[in-house]
Amino acid sequence: MGGTEQGKGEARGGWVRNRLLPILGLALVVGIVIGVFFFYRSYPERIEALQGYHYLGVFFISVLLNATIVLPAGNFLVLATMGAVLPSATLVGLAGGLGAAIGELTGYAAGYSGQAIISRQRVYTRLKGWVERWGMLTIFILSVVPFVFDLAGIAAGVIRFPLWKFFLACWLGRTILYLVIAWGGAMGWEALLRFLG
Repeated sequence: MGGTEQGKGEARGGWVRNRLLPILGLALVVGIVIGVFFFYRSYPERIEALQGYHYLGVFFISVLLNATIVLPAGNFLVLATMGAVLPSATLVGLAGGLGAAIGELTGYAAGYSGQAIISRQRVYTRLKGWVERWGMLTIFILSVVPFVFDLAGIAAGVIRFPLWKFFLACWLGRTILYLVIAWGGAMGWEALLRFLG
């Protein structure tokens, strides 16, 4: 009798872990993405107001705009501008890179939930194979490339790639990309000032 009760408890726990938690995880990610998207579309001036917080603003803007999954919200112009107007383009790149790595966790969480909506796309299938084969190297390289990383994050979550490795590779790659963008903005601004003056 006790074995039957225990078996039912294990089955219930398995259902919660294998069915309910992934659905709740996906619902949370979808809610975050939709919330960020509508906030960005409805109140763009609030995002611009974050620029007044200097490096902390860069961090928060980067978290928000990288938390969208496969939606067109980029922060390259903001980073280039902040790299031009703040005293340290390096700190802009570092703050933006950390914010981006945190924001990209939504893609990883969507994939980890096991409910990846885009699993039949050819590009996704290819990226998933690369993540399975080369792991952190793939995540690092793709995080430097601005437009396909959401799919790589989803693939990493689907295959249960270790979260700390995903975060580290994403943070390193995004930081390099954002340092280049921030310094590009700073150098471009200086060149423009020299040309005008």
